[in-house]
Amino acid sequence: MDQMSSERERLEQVLEETLAKIEQLNKKLEDKADYGLGKGGPTIYEWEFSLALRQSLEAKAKSIRAALRKTLEGNYGVCEACGQEIDVERLAVLPHTTLCIKCAQAKR
Repeated sequence: MDQMSSERERLEQVLEETLAKIEQLNKKLEDKADYGLGKGGPTIYEWEFSLALRQSLEAKAKSIRAALRKTLEGNYGVCEACGQEIDVERLAVLPHTTLCIKCAQAKR
């Protein structure tokens, strides 16, 4: 198995895990907290937190799908800003990243 195939499999696994977490959050979000005056308390916070987490995971899933497309196009692991290869250790931690560490730090 070549390097690109193993990266693709890894990305597919991360996407599957991310989508499963989104599904769990969707079930959690079905029970909306009562926003009436003096009601809800911690449940409102938990519902809002779950909503924010779901939005973050949806963005991650979109990013992973883009990375999967890049594996097919042959430009996976290439920094979108400078065109240099992204360090393998960085890709191991953030397989869907689009920036090398140098460009990511400069973007902050």
